Amino acid sequence: MGREKPDFYALKAQKEGYPARSVYKLEEIQQKFSVLKKGGRVLDVGSSPGSWSLYTLKFLKGAGFVVGLDLTPPTLPEFPANAFFFQGDIFDGKTETTLTGYGPYDTILSDAAPLTTGNRTVDTGRSFNLCERVIELAATPVLKHQGNLVIKIFQGGDEKILADRMRTLFTQVKALRPQAVRKESFETYLIGTGKRQG
Repeated sequence: MGREKPDFYALKAQKEGYPARSVYKLEEIQQKFSVLKKGGRVLDVGSSPGSWSLYTLKFLKGAGFVVGLDLTPPTLPEFPANAFFFQGDIFDGKTETTLTGYGPYDTILSDAAPLTTGNRTVDTGRSFNLCERVIELAATPVLKHQGNLVIKIFQGGDEKILADRMRTLFTQVKALRPQAVRKESFETYLIGTGKRQG
């Protein structure tokens, strides 16, 4: 699959102290869309191993708050005082209750991917369900008015359905395939900015 040798972004992540190369996808999204705000509260769905949370914490510089959620624990040895990691399932009602208790959020980030099978149809379907759930969460008061949303989607044709759903919630919705996405990957990102008054 061409992943044996670390590429430019993997080496850069190691050098800069990030657990994964995915950090540069968020960096490009932030540069183009300013989804993170100074002093903001941020929910990071699918946060392990922790690169997006770490990037966000560096951006916030001790202000704001980051909540990370994933099925697996992060590889980061410790989180600062303005961060909380929660191990749980986004489809679980108890998880939503916990996340709500730390909200509302200015930004929801989701670099979450489903457990993959190698069957593209199955994998894109699972990715769609995961994204749909995150959008459902963003539609609630968990995400503030004027808030922003970033989701990763496996391209399979259904991403237009998700983008149309997001357009009912946000004043602007854009698709972006960051430069750090591997050539063989079929993932892309949908970015919703300026949540409408619910």
